[in-house]
Amino acid sequence: MKTESHSINDVLAKNATSFFIPPFQRAYAWGKPEIERYFSDISRIIESELDPQQHDKQEHFFGTIVIKEEKVGFANKSVVVDGQQRLTTTLLFLIALRDIETDCEKRNFITQNYLTNNSSTFQDKIKLKQVTKDWDAYKALVNEAKPNPGVLNNAYELLKRLIKEKIRLNPKIDFEHFIIAIQRMNVAVIFLDERPFKGEDPQIIFETLNSLGKPLTLSDLVRNFVLLNMDSERQSDIYEQTWHPKIEKVLLDNTSKFFRDYLQYKTSNSLKVVSDNNTKELYQQFKDFVETTFKNHNNFINDIVRYVKCYKWIITEINNDTISNDNHNNIIIKELLRNIFHDIKTEAFKPFVLGLLEYHQYTINNIRLSDEILISTLTTIRTYLIRRRVLGLTQGENKNIVLLCKKIENIAKGNISMFELLTNMFYRLRLPNNRELKSALISMNFYESLKQYSKLILGKIEEHNSKVSVDFRNPQITIEHIMPQKLNDCWKEELGEHFDEIHKNYLHNIGNLILTEFNSELGNKSFKEKKNKLNTSSLYYRLDIVERNIWNEESIEDHQSNMINWFLETFPLPDQYKNEDNWNTQTIESTLFSPLDTDAGDIAEGNKPAELQIFDDIIKVNSWQDVFIKFLKYLKEKPEYDFEYILDNQLEIFKRDETIIKWEALKVLIDENIDLTNRYKTFDGKVWDKVKELNNDLLFIHINISASSCMSRIAGVMEKFFLPDDSIQIKLK
Repeated sequence: MKTESHSINDVLAKNATSFFIPPFQRAYAWGKPEIERYFSDISRIIESELDPQQHDKQEHFFGTIVIKEEKVGFANKSVVVDGQQRLTTTLLFLIALRDIETDCEKRNFITQNYLTNNSSTFQDKIKLKQVTKDWDAYKALVNEAKPNPGVLNNAYELLKRLIKEKIRLNPKIDFEHFIIAIQRMNVAVIFLDERPFKGEDPQIIFETLNSLGKPLTLSDLVRNFVLLNMDSERQSDIYEQTWHPKIEKVLLDNTSKFFRDYLQYKTSNSLKVVSDNNTKELYQQFKDFVETTFKNHNNFINDIVRYVKCYKWIITEINNDTISNDNHNNIIIKELLRNIFHDIKTEAFKPFVLGLLEYHQYTINNIRLSDEILISTLTTIRTYLIRRRVLGLTQGENKNIVLLCKKIENIAKGNISMFELLTNMFYRLRLPNNRELKSALISMNFYESLKQYSKLILGKIEEHNSKVSVDFRNPQITIEHIMPQKLNDCWKEELGEHFDEIHKNYLHNIGNLILTEFNSELGNKSFKEKKNKLNTSSLYYRLDIVERNIWNEESIEDHQSNMINWFLETFPLPDQYKNEDNWNTQTIESTLFSPLDTDAGDIAEGNKPAELQIFDDIIKVNSWQDVFIKFLKYLKEKPEYDFEYILDNQLEIFKRDETIIKWEALKVLIDENIDLTNRYKTFDGKVWDKVKELNNDLLFIHINISASSCMSRIAGVMEKFFLPDDSIQIKLK
């Protein structure tokens, strides 16, 4: 490795050198704040130059540029491993300066010295080859053509405005002053040595670098890992012919999620949800998997491309591709995928269904998953999820469903059914039977409690009964309360003497609800008027209503019974599971979990904690706020943890400021809103008016949080302090 100090001018003005921004680099990303800061640095240098009082004219350190040099004939090609944002911004600045200059000689000076190079192998002899996404716009700017709208053109236009404004405010400033500024912006250029024994692997170096201080995404790191050790020509070929068009262009912002779900499927292991805090951990797991599974990166690329279209079908709500050549089956499969991943919005089944689709699209070990088995399996998954959502169950899904991926081959062979797999899970992951569903649906507030799923459920019941699909996602299709939400005298008479009690008990019950295409027209009209309107409806539901002469408690309970039976027919279980305990009664389920578990929030919600276990210490707790307070108290009292760091970085760790606050600040908040009194407690669990001695530095903790938020906050601290998953565990009552 060799480091040299140069001005950015000297780097860019080399006649025999072209610059190549490799495909693993992100596209140009500087926005208004970064560009204005850049121009501010330019301005300071110019003002220093114009000040006759300054003998030592100001210079500016512009950061680091990391380069790997390649020989191309008699010319040099410098592969920009890091620093492309700085180089691109400087060149955009020079293009903007050229384009507002009227002197042809000066304009040609910029083009010939900075923008083009006779030895360049790139189109139009352009000196800097941008990443694919930016190339057309940059090329247009160099060639004085109008580029398409985008980030690059925005930066160019902003720089033009800044230059013009600078000259307008000080007419003494001319072309030469801006060139002098570029000559005094210094960079540390690191030249990498390609010889392996030197240990200067560009891949490892790139992994430690961030653009604009923003963390690299999992997608960035994987792309780098795959492409960086290839020569620049091969990088371009693979990126432009395969990686960009077949992966990134298809998946867009879902690319990092895809890599995580791909790895979960391949390893049948639960991995953390991708976040800025754990990207490098996930990347290392990904890298280890690739290096131990594939002979080379080409094999890995060929493998991963196979899954992109399958993942696209999972994440795309309206899919126009052909999944099955049988048109009828194709429609059914797409609707099931949409139900599972967009109507129900499960994340847990993404790796599993990715595997199902792989076996459906490709022959693996002479095995191919048939349409019939795929449809049956997806239907079972939908039934499992809907039945659990009715009961408010999500616990354990994200962590445990992925373990079923290893069973997909047996499903494809027909050796085991999805029902057999799902009924062999432990209690928290049970498949609710008919008794449990009936009991819940009889008493539950269906309209409010299942707002997220109610139209899907009622739409599928309608489809089951009428054998015709209904567009339940259409906002014109709504859920109608037959007995209205506000009773008038007509309805009080209809319901009878106990109308208040009936209204309270049954208003949002499934027995008082139907799906209709004209909710706003029905309102609180009388039952007779509603019947007349429902007679014109095309939906099957109306038949159970219009045949009745009165709508009272008996009618509601009768309709409720019908609706529940239709629900059980629409989301059915095979006879052997209808009234059985559909879980593995032999499995002893752990009551311990970590805040870093992918479903920690789901586990915590609806349960009560008994113990907080921190390494070997066991701390008794009574509530989730108790868990949070005692966790922070433990860290505060241990000198090996930097508690001041937590205080200084609360927004990043807790996603809100003033989670921990001094009394001098809290008393101001309480003076403005006395209701905040009970939302903050000391490390001893006391609100302020129960504390004997208050001093300005006394710390209070915000404790008005849900169980899920408690887990999220503790997980944020654990990730910052690199605490292992099992270092903090919670035992439920």
